[in-house]
Amino acid sequence: MTERIYIRPIGFAPGPQEEEGDAIRLAGGMVFASRFAVILRRDGETIARWQASPGTMARVLGELPDSVGAAAEAQWANLTLAHPPLQLGARTVRLDQPQVMGILNVTPDSFSDGGEFLERPEVGRAHAAAMVEAGAAILDIGGESTRPGADAVWEEEEIRRTLPAVEYCAAMGAAVSIDTRRAGTMEAALRAGAGLVNDVSALRYDPRSLELVAATGCPVALMHLPGDGSGLHDNDGYESVVFDVFDALAAHRDRAVAAGVERANIVLDPGIGFGKSLSDNLALINALPLFHALGQPLLLGASRKRFIGALSNEAPVEQRLGGSIAMAIAGMNAGVQLLRVHDVAETVQARNVWRGLRDAALTDFAGMAD
Repeated sequence: MTERIYIRPIGFAPGPQEEEGDAIRLAGGMVFASRFAVILRRDGETIARWQASPGTMARVLGELPDSVGAAAEAQWANLTLAHPPLQLGARTVRLDQPQVMGILNVTPDSFSDGGEFLERPEVGRAHAAAMVEAGAAILDIGGESTRPGADAVWEEEEIRRTLPAVEYCAAMGAAVSIDTRRAGTMEAALRAGAGLVNDVSALRYDPRSLELVAATGCPVALMHLPGDGSGLHDNDGYESVVFDVFDALAAHRDRAVAAGVERANIVLDPGIGFGKSLSDNLALINALPLFHALGQPLLLGASRKRFIGALSNEAPVEQRLGGSIAMAIAGMNAGVQLLRVHDVAETVQARNVWRGLRDAALTDFAGMAD
């Protein structure tokens, strides 16, 4: 018999004053949570559910079975944890507000901009500079398409594609992430100026990658993929996608920590669009606040994804800006720290307006008329 506990934020307020102080700053960010579902599951089935506020949480946690008490206390502490900045080489990325990660694909076949920047470094450089100028905190460089049906690339070819882009982005002073699942590419990119490894396989595809990331001490983003991490879009079905992904990310985090990766350097990504159906993706996006209970910064990559087209009369990839912004705002409202996007300027503008609303909501309303 296996029992597991989950604490999911379900009620939110513009500011703590609207709940007379009975709200927490979710993950140290700009979102305030005031109500929580405490969910007890046994052998894959939900057997009990409580609602709590910050003021009643201690009582609810005290009533839980001993088998899940310590995990519940840890999750509650994680929900209020303010994350320190990520250090990407000489660049510091603060996590007290949503940050935008701009995508730079140097591939011939990526679903959105494949071929545009691979053999034309001057165009890639201009695009990277424009993303930085628009407000991207990180540039994420990838040399292998992860679209459904894409062919895998050899490590040497991936290095050939990505290294010039890493070098010119680092030379302009940008914080750089390398999007790869191969240790050789990680190592080459880190030497060339990258500061973060973004691995869709959560360091499982290449047996050398976990040791490499631990040894270098760089931040790493671990994404959820079903199975063993080799099939990017395999989907064997979920018992409950939200809880299954939560448990898998917890295991990826613990595996990395056991191998020597600093916990403060681990970012988690629920893997929207990877081995998930439309309903799976929507369930995960709606449940994003739950994932703060894992105690790590969160990355959301939903930009221009196929499910946006499915909800928009099969809009082609170049016509998914509106849906991509909607997903970014959903991430912001859930307290997600990193938003991986194609449309940097538009997302930064949406983030700035969102932040303006959040800042204004902290005004004391005591003097306003009833």
